[in-house]
Amino acid sequence: MESVQLEQQFTIPRIGDKAPEFKAVTTQGDINFPSDFKGEWVILFSHPADFTPVCTSEFMTFAHLEEKFANANCKLVGLSIDGLYSHIAWLRTIKEKISFNGMKNIEVKFPLIEDISMEVAKKYGMIQPGESKTQAVRAVFFVDPKGIVRALIYYPLSLGRNFDELYRALIAMQTSDKFNVATPADWYPGNDVIISPAGSCGVAEERMTKTDDLQCEDWFFCTKKLDKDLVLKEILKK
Repeated sequence: MESVQLEQQFTIPRIGDKAPEFKAVTTQGDINFPSDFKGEWVILFSHPADFTPVCTSEFMTFAHLEEKFANANCKLVGLSIDGLYSHIAWLRTIKEKISFNGMKNIEVKFPLIEDISMEVAKKYGMIQPGESKTQAVRAVFFVDPKGIVRALIYYPLSLGRNFDELYRALIAMQTSDKFNVATPADWYPGNDVIISPAGSCGVAEERMTKTDDLQCEDWFFCTKKLDKDLVLKEILKK
């Protein structure tokens, strides 16, 4: 019975699942997730604790990049298992006292969820006993405009996140949706994209013999150019 309860308690939502619903108090008022963000992408991320240095560096970086994510139709929502007043005091300290990586006077305007009960953290598998029973790991969930989990990344307590990669992943997924393509390793806008493998022998042969806009290394590995300006025009807000 205990093992079953633990499995239920720490289940991680899977790619393609509907994002688990919850209501929460945040530093920007109450939210109803994910319904309040219908039609928008959301990055829901957790951090271990307020007033910790790695988390401080991350929140400053997210706040600094908030407008950049917003231009890609993506909202940010943070979470830790600390209380609301702790959150408020920590964010005030960040703005008034902390400098990092050339950033200072940084105001965090996106919601930071109070989760003292760990209810949300448990729904999203953010509490992982092998790492800590009292702190959330550095989880990142990409939730699409339909409320579907599209990607998730987990980091240990000691490792700060790479924000270039979070933004790259967001733009790559939006590009795949918009243009019906896949993105290869280390893809950035302007790089070639991958088209779906051939679904029949006839299509496979045609791809290998026909000269068009495809570059085929073999029947299953074909790429094509996708203009950077076109990608950014379709994805970023004007």
